[in-house]
Amino acid sequence: MSKLTKILIVLLTLSSIFLCGIVVTYVANADNYRQKYEDLSTDRDSLSRKVSNLTKQVNDKTAEKQALEDQLGAEIASLKEETVRAQNALKDSEREKSLLLQKVNNFASIVDGFTQTNDQQGLLLKNTLDELNRIRTEQIKERKELNETTTSLIEKMAIIESLEAEKRQLIEEKFELQARLDEILQPTGRVAAAPVPVTQRREVVREAAAAVSEIGLKGLITKLDLKNSLASISIGSADGVKEGMKFHVTRGDEFLCDILIIDTDTEEAVGVLDLVQQQPRIGDNVSTNL
Repeated sequence: MSKLTKILIVLLTLSSIFLCGIVVTYVANADNYRQKYEDLSTDRDSLSRKVSNLTKQVNDKTAEKQALEDQLGAEIASLKEETVRAQNALKDSEREKSLLLQKVNNFASIVDGFTQTNDQQGLLLKNTLDELNRIRTEQIKERKELNETTTSLIEKMAIIESLEAEKRQLIEEKFELQARLDEILQPTGRVAAAPVPVTQRREVVREAAAAVSEIGLKGLITKLDLKNSLASISIGSADGVKEGMKFHVTRGDEFLCDILIIDTDTEEAVGVLDLVQQQPRIGDNVSTNL
């Protein structure tokens, strides 16, 4: 055999061996590749399912997102409308606030005017009350003077009536003497004048005396009804008290009020409080004269 043939045989042998090794390697690895293919297919299917699920979830989330975006958009639009309304209401409130502030300022000016007027009226009322108290005091003094003058006048009237009665009595005695004188002078031819009696009824004297006794009446307050302005005194019709009489209530030298008699009993009388300067008390003095 030639060297070339030997070389070719060696080469063919080596090629066969190499090819056999390749085939063996291929056969050995064929199952692994198939298993890997199946595993990869399984992984691919699993990943496909996961991708489908994730895609579905993404679509669901996208839909939810869109729904949320739509809802948020509607809410934002509503909030914008409410904001616009709130801004308009704020503007209206500011205008109303300005008007109210203006009214408050006007009312403050009016209140200041009323306050000044009230102060002036209060001062005027105080002055009027002071003047009224002064007038009442003067009236009380004048009434006291009037009562004293009336008492003095009644006493003088009683004295005058008494003097007039004495005068009339003297005139009657004069006429009686004149009549006797005429009787004595009748034999001489003279005519005696007829005596004219001048004595009249003495009711005026008795009334004046009664008035004097009335003015001098004195007593005490026995009962009080300040709620109805009523008072009872310790003297009555038996002492000469009559309806319409006025008693002055005093405590020491201080004038308290008047009592106008409206009802009388034998031992007491009831009257209405008048010209009250101070509240009377049970036991205060009452009299027709101050």
